Amino acid sequence: MKLIAKNKKFLRYFWIFLIGSLAGFLYENILVLFQKGSFELRQGLLYCPLIPVYGIGAMIYEMIVPKLKSPLKVFLYTMFFGGTVEYVCSYVQEVLFGTISWNYTWVTINFNGRTSLLHAFYWGTAGLIYYELIHPLFDKFMNRDITKMLATVTMVLIVFISFDVLISCSAVARQKARLLKMPAKTRIDKFLDEHYPDEVIDRVYTNKIVVLNSKI
Repeated sequence: MKLIAKNKKFLRYFWIFLIGSLAGFLYENILVLFQKGSFELRQGLLYCPLIPVYGIGAMIYEMIVPKLKSPLKVFLYTMFFGGTVEYVCSYVQEVLFGTISWNYTWVTINFNGRTSLLHAFYWGTAGLIYYELIHPLFDKFMNRDITKMLATVTMVLIVFISFDVLISCSAVARQKARLLKMPAKTRIDKFLDEHYPDEVIDRVYTNKIVVLNSKI
């Protein structure tokens, strides 16, 4: 607890990740609601209402935005790095879990369907919003003294989110193994098969596409 209170940089990046992941969750679900006219869950973890790719993007913003002096540079840098994060996350998801959660092949200028010029433009626009509005407010908040309550809440959230990441990755990796007809060999495999069968995972990850046989 004391370590978290003293390490403002770690605290800062954790909350940037959390806020970005939550904002991404809200954005994706509201967007789908408007597009389809009905609610369809978009979520990156089994339990937490978070989409980590947005949180990672927000952390990248925090790393580079304060060093830039002009809105044009902010737009171009966050456009490039945001698109790169989206591409890498899609690639890692496909390699590790045999699925993808988005496919931009319908966009004229796209990069293996993992990101596109259009979506990179969105990342750049979000970077400008972060630069002009979010970063100044967050900077003011984080410059205050770290209270014991904030350190405690942070520790609890870190533990819970870490567990969620671990169980989510394990569950979807085990689903990939089931799709490849690999039987449960360990107690952990049997636990995952019992508590996180396909119907549970598919209910959370409604937009995932299985691409086990794709060539990367």
